[in-house]
Amino acid sequence: MKDISSPLVYLLLSWGMVTVVLVSLMAYRTTLSRVEDDSLYLNKQKGILLAGEQEVLIAKLNRLGQSIMTLAALSGTLLLANASLWLWTEFKSF
Repeated sequence: MKDISSPLVYLLLSWGMVTVVLVSLMAYRTTLSRVEDDSLYLNKQKGILLAGEQEVLIAKLNRLGQSIMTLAALSGTLLLANASLWLWTEFKSF
């Protein structure tokens, strides 16, 4: 087995770190979405407070969704870069 080239190691490490952050954000989003209800039944006394909390939660979920999409695209790009660099080094040594 050949040694892995230095740029490939750096790409693999960066892909791994981005993917770990992505999975962590997805897990955090899942825990937040468990709190959110599809329908909100409020009584008149607590209605204003609970509706405000629900709006804050939805805003957090939207921000997390944007971050997750960005990290997913970055992770996919890094994965393709890893595969391309690995194939290039293998064909170069062939």
